[in-house]
Amino acid sequence: MEKINVYQAFTRLFGNKNTTNKSWGTIEENGVGKFNDFNDKALSEIKNLGITHLWFTGVPHHNVIRDYTAYGISNDDPDVVKGRAGSPYAVKDYYNVDPDLAEDPAHRLEEFEALIKRSHNHGLKVIIDIVPNHVARNYQSASNPEGTEDFGASDDTSVEYARDNNFYYIPGQDFQLPDYLNCYQPLGGESNPLLHHKFHESPAKWTGNGSRQAKPGFYDWYETVKINYGIRPDGSKDFDTLPAEFAHKNYKEHAAFWKYKQVPDSWKKFRDIALYWTNKGVDGFRYDMAEMVPVEFWSYMNSSIKIKNPDAFLLAEVYNPAMYRDYIFKGKMDYLYDKVGLYDTLKHIMQGHGSTDHLVDIQEGLADIEHHMLHFLENHDEQRIASSGFAGNAEKGKPAMVVFACISTAPTMLYFGQEVGEPGDGNPGFGSETRTTIFDYWGVPNHQRWMNNGAFDGGQLSKEEKDLRAFYVNLLNTANDHSAFSGNYKEIHRHNRTHTPYYNDRVFSFVRWNSIEKLIIVSNFDVDNTFGFSLSLDWDLINQWELKQGVYSMTDLLNGHPDYLLTVDESGASARVDLKPLESVILKLEEKTQ
Repeated sequence: MEKINVYQAFTRLFGNKNTTNKSWGTIEENGVGKFNDFNDKALSEIKNLGITHLWFTGVPHHNVIRDYTAYGISNDDPDVVKGRAGSPYAVKDYYNVDPDLAEDPAHRLEEFEALIKRSHNHGLKVIIDIVPNHVARNYQSASNPEGTEDFGASDDTSVEYARDNNFYYIPGQDFQLPDYLNCYQPLGGESNPLLHHKFHESPAKWTGNGSRQAKPGFYDWYETVKINYGIRPDGSKDFDTLPAEFAHKNYKEHAAFWKYKQVPDSWKKFRDIALYWTNKGVDGFRYDMAEMVPVEFWSYMNSSIKIKNPDAFLLAEVYNPAMYRDYIFKGKMDYLYDKVGLYDTLKHIMQGHGSTDHLVDIQEGLADIEHHMLHFLENHDEQRIASSGFAGNAEKGKPAMVVFACISTAPTMLYFGQEVGEPGDGNPGFGSETRTTIFDYWGVPNHQRWMNNGAFDGGQLSKEEKDLRAFYVNLLNTANDHSAFSGNYKEIHRHNRTHTPYYNDRVFSFVRWNSIEKLIIVSNFDVDNTFGFSLSLDWDLINQWELKQGVYSMTDLLNGHPDYLLTVDESGASARVDLKPLESVILKLEEKTQ
């Protein structure tokens, strides 16, 4: 089983060399990254991180505040665009790409197709976003393939709901903009000929987060409208449901189930969008807010994709643990975000409040689906590790990343700039500090120092930043190169908490093994203290590993130290481990020396 490592690159920001970073700055003032910035050198360095899959975030054409009418693209109203660069999750045209990202907007699709090909040439799989729950308020494709039409083009707008309507409506009422809070003004208060503090939509549609008000609130997703998947306003389903036994059937059987069923029109539209990009060489999709869309649709959608590409990578943003297994087994998702369990717990530990004791129960509770739970410490929705709102120090991410990369067979994801300690500082405009903005034109300083004006060689990094990146390179490649990480897992934390003096709840330990190799992983989450103890293996593990009495040498794969010893005698098995603050070891059991 291949260990998957995903690199999330926010495409608009990744290649931007401009360091101005003016709040609400224009594309001319603050600059923007392009598809072509992902050149062979950049892709080679991403691959060398140990990355297998590259998620280009923000590729589908979304609303922007920039005049592209010369290219047949209608202008977007700043009143319903968040930020100056626009939210990548308010998609305006699913059959084309963001014109900001192209050197020549007239050939923007060809430029992205060339990037897909370059990525494949470097052995990288390509992932893009699909946002199934909502689209931009002014969705209008200029690129529909023959035989397709825009969302809502054939809707009956006189009724709130009809199964084959793409949107929900509020008949008899016109859309109204929300009341702005906290002195917010579109474009930071700058005058703009398109800014007239109204947006014509009659009748009003439900808003993307489900608000049924003609005048949504400021914190509603007012720039988007909700897609209708055949869920009636009372919550009942207007389509066939999957029999319970389909949780145990494969994607071919799911595809066969839907083949002759009548499904809502929105299902077919999104299936066609996914297959359009699959045909262009995209290897998978990250689905935004997937839990707001019925599981049956995912069965239909994902089985259609898998029929076309059985190896497609399908990742869902889902935050409801009670629904995890439905989305995996019935919805045919490959992977879900492991946020509510492992991420939230590790964040608390990294902030100095939580206990590593909680990690045991979390992983045991996911044992049957551990392979499907993608691990991350940063992404575009979360605070940067080095930010004041998270840990305030990128080094605190080290032990957590070791746990993430090594604890299961699940994929590990890295957000661009994380590997060099990006703190997410600054006031970009609509975006906020501690997160790297997804709404504005902006530069990412630590990442830009690694980028080194397009050399992609780390030439401007500090020593600390270089060392941090080297840690990530070593860790992710170690996880890739050792087959035990695709094998068995057992925590040894509880045993050591009970039997090992000086071992405490700022430390976490577990083992991974297969028929080829045996590994012991220990991490110290404490930022101030060194801990030393005789790490112990329980008798059940000693027997499973068939350890004989004597002394075994061990090599630390993470730090290169060859001088660890595991002693096995009639009392058990133990190894002396001394961990500096935030240090981890990955100990590979070698030959018996005595």
